[in-house]
Amino acid sequence: MPPRDRSRKITKAARDLLPGGVDSPVRAFSAVGGEPIVVAYGKGSRIWDADSNEYVDWVGSWGPLILGHAHPAVVEIIQRAAERGTSYGATTELEVELARIICGAVPSVEQIRFVSSGTEATMSAVRVARAFTGRDKILKFEGCYHGHSDGLLAKTGSGVATLSLPDSAGVPASFTAETLVSPFNDRDAVERLFAAHDGAIAAVIVEPVAANMGLVPPDAGFLQFLREITERNDTVLIFDEVITGFRLAYGGAQMYYGVVPDMTCLGKIIGGGLPVGAYGGRREIMQMVAPAGPVYQAGTLSGNPLAMAAGIVTLRALTNEGIYRGLDEMGARLAEGLRNAAREAECENVTVAQLGSMLTVFFAQEAPRDYTTAKGADAERYARFFRAMLDAGVYLPPSQYEVMMCGLAHQQRDFDETLAAARLAFVAAR
Repeated sequence: MPPRDRSRKITKAARDLLPGGVDSPVRAFSAVGGEPIVVAYGKGSRIWDADSNEYVDWVGSWGPLILGHAHPAVVEIIQRAAERGTSYGATTELEVELARIICGAVPSVEQIRFVSSGTEATMSAVRVARAFTGRDKILKFEGCYHGHSDGLLAKTGSGVATLSLPDSAGVPASFTAETLVSPFNDRDAVERLFAAHDGAIAAVIVEPVAANMGLVPPDAGFLQFLREITERNDTVLIFDEVITGFRLAYGGAQMYYGVVPDMTCLGKIIGGGLPVGAYGGRREIMQMVAPAGPVYQAGTLSGNPLAMAAGIVTLRALTNEGIYRGLDEMGARLAEGLRNAAREAECENVTVAQLGSMLTVFFAQEAPRDYTTAKGADAERYARFFRAMLDAGVYLPPSQYEVMMCGLAHQQRDFDETLAAARLAFVAAR
């Protein structure tokens, strides 16, 4: 195990000042055990901790850093933007330009509103959908995480995947009473909910590719089914593409699968590594948002010029179609390498789910297709695997229920070092 004395000292101080010593629960490593690392800096495909230990990074700040850490063009534009001021609380040309890029790329987005987080985006999109339809009920899916707003904290994945219901203390039952929950990939359950609540469902919100219970792609035709049933029932279909937007394809999962929702939530990549979120959709729906319409939503730092500038540079760098073919190949190569490493280590009941540049190592006999089967994976074996990989200098998501991310900064040596470490880590996880 590499020395982490300074990281431990910082973590101890953090626990006196921050709840659990962190500002987001998964960072505490409670799902995998051991002391969390404290990151000092990152460059390209790698991060360094406070003790100068180097790691190959397959987390990428949970998705935004598709170009890698401290990409020169992103750093330069942030510096230039900061020299002109960090916030104005007024419209800038930068947000108009980023809006133009996104509206031109994402099929469902005719108008867009920028916010400061994915949670704000999903919360606001649901509010707009309710106002547009005049209905109250929302249908979501078990294991799909849409941020931590009260009404959507019902059978979520991500950081609360290891908790028992209710998903969070402090959320009144009345706040989730209008939230219906269906198993992911279960058409019959969705049909039953629509039949039981005829004319009452304002919106269906879904991660088109579930990435908060580990990676769980939709069954063939499932997204098209959601499109058809929502159209039949005059219900707004919301794709939460905070993770998949500009990750799975330039136009997101809706471009990849050829299914266009009514509204889309975005984040992560569109800010180039800075805090950002956005929701958009059909013009008639977005015209419900104040000041154009009656749905109030505001934010002091919405459209922040630094985030807008970083987002513009990042999205412009992703316009070449060959980039996504390359990312797909990276994901497939890493997944196959991990499968081979598990076989060589004679580590049984390992499956690697992969789609594009996203993947998850599940300690399970088969790849999950819903939250129940994802929760059936052996999280303790994943924890042993994670700790062995970390000690070998490879940083994976510190939870069985998150996804690894390939990025444009990853090089052949990153794959080589990762797979060499995996051969030993799978032995530790047997």
